[in-house]
Amino acid sequence: MNRRQFLASSAALLAVRPSFAQEGPFRAKYFPISAGIGLHDLAPARDGTVWFTAQGKGMLGRLDPRDGSFKTVSLGQGAAPHGVTIGPDGAPWITEGGQNAIARVDPGDLKVTLFRLPEKFAYANLNTGVFDKDGTYWFTGQSGYYGRLKPGSGEMDVFRAPRGVGPYGIAVTPKGEV
Repeated sequence: MNRRQFLASSAALLAVRPSFAQEGPFRAKYFPISAGIGLHDLAPARDGTVWFTAQGKGMLGRLDPRDGSFKTVSLGQGAAPHGVTIGPDGAPWITEGGQNAIARVDPGDLKVTLFRLPEKFAYANLNTGVFDKDGTYWFTGQSGYYGRLKPGSGEMDVFRAPRGVGPYGIAVTPKGEV
């Protein structure tokens, strides 16, 4: 999926009511998904599918824009997924605020694996995650935290943000710095 197709798919996924769509330079195609699902973030996968968090229902979804089909998987009791990104392993990784964990969903069998934050960082209000060039997953918690998870070992470190409450996004620079 190229950038233009992704943007069109993103716009289509995010549109709640197609009647409000405006003319623009891109052709949009709308994919109906379950009402009340609470769509939040999305990420395109290498195979052309699009993963999305369904924050209102505690689920992760996968849309196939080729035929409009989609399926969802529950992330567990009390789940409130926020961000989703595709890892170097091809799996979707989710900042899962409801369970205070990072979730990985196997794209083949949809098995959910949770990496829980240490108890002393309860209510981190997880938001966004990204992988660095070494395959370490970095994340933010709006309650004043950021952290990293080494997927291979499950080792997790959580730090207090230097400026306190508010970290929301995180990114990797072209040089590989977080």
